[in-house]
Amino acid sequence: MAKLSERLKLFNDHLLPEMIKLKYDAMAENVFRYYRGTCHLFYEDLSAGKKFPTSPITWICGDLHLENYGSYKADNKLVYFDLNDFDESILAPVAWELARMITSIFVAFDALDIEQEKTNNMAQLFIKTYAATLSKGKATSIEPRTAKGIVRDFLTAAAESKETIILQKCTDKKKKKVVLSLSGESQLKIPKNLRLVLMDHVQQWIEKSSDSPYNYKVKGAVFRLAGTGSIGVKRYLFLLKSTNTKNKYLLVDMKQSRPSSLSPYVEIKQPEWESDADRIISVQRRMQNVSASLLSSTLFKGEPFVIQELQPVKDAIKFKLIRDQYRDIYQVISDMAVLTASAQLRSGGMNGSATIDELKAFGNNINWQQTLFDYCFKYGNKVKTDYQQYLEDYKNGVFDR
Repeated sequence: MAKLSERLKLFNDHLLPEMIKLKYDAMAENVFRYYRGTCHLFYEDLSAGKKFPTSPITWICGDLHLENYGSYKADNKLVYFDLNDFDESILAPVAWELARMITSIFVAFDALDIEQEKTNNMAQLFIKTYAATLSKGKATSIEPRTAKGIVRDFLTAAAESKETIILQKCTDKKKKKVVLSLSGESQLKIPKNLRLVLMDHVQQWIEKSSDSPYNYKVKGAVFRLAGTGSIGVKRYLFLLKSTNTKNKYLLVDMKQSRPSSLSPYVEIKQPEWESDADRIISVQRRMQNVSASLLSSTLFKGEPFVIQELQPVKDAIKFKLIRDQYRDIYQVISDMAVLTASAQLRSGGMNGSATIDELKAFGNNINWQQTLFDYCFKYGNKVKTDYQQYLEDYKNGVFDR
């Protein structure tokens, strides 16, 4: 067994035993899913590297890559395109966030057979657009009225979609009753005793939390599989029914919160959070322009969880569908760079983060840009090599035991 596989198995040993194999299966699908499932390896390697540019300290989502930007309906019921995964969020050097994202361009575009010159141009575009946005010192947001090109079309479709669409995907009709579906691979049955305790817990949250919806009754719960890196953590989906509006339902996601996988490698003093769920939602509220609906934290059997409404639309741009549309890819990468800089500006000066003036100065400094590009290009090649080693061990059954 290769040392790489030993590192992977050691990190994933804490996950639900019956789910670990599903994570390894997902990571074997392609090099980008492997990259998404190995955030901890990325930062372990980065922290040991010598040729990496210094940068200001700021709040980062921690696992920024092409599919961790997406559309969602926020508390104000408007649709936004923004960063949307904060499980690994932490106070860290800003260049760490950039490196994770830019490397994802090299890895994902290679998996899509996008030519190297175009990939290099997109990585440079992200760096330069990010720096230019920082240098202005003003955070911006992207919604249907302000979006351009494919992102505008993406958000317009999201704004027009109905909540019934996601409800139909996640539920079935049985004897004229709406119930959570168990027919797909992403929703699994929960043992009855645990299911009843979970339903009671969420009902208590509805009745006591100011972040919860009013006048709803919990009608069902299933185990939920989603993402790549988070496969194996405890995650549940709840069906809520309105008690005063006929045929009105909500779907609520409740996801276990674990320490950031960056924490062993970050030497910067962090705030003393009440829990990891508190860390996640606090950073999310700081970095996003408007937070997702029903965003809240809870403790279940002594373990922290993040609760939020399962979004009618919370989807990533499908680069596979636009791989030959240079202008569309250009616009998307540019928007992602603007949003990254805006999230950091929005949270600037909070609990040890660099001030807006410090971030502006970093944006105006070009000395770090080529060094960062070179690091990400080289590390992208390392990811591809590591993936081949992973596939070899995976096919040889190393991860079956």
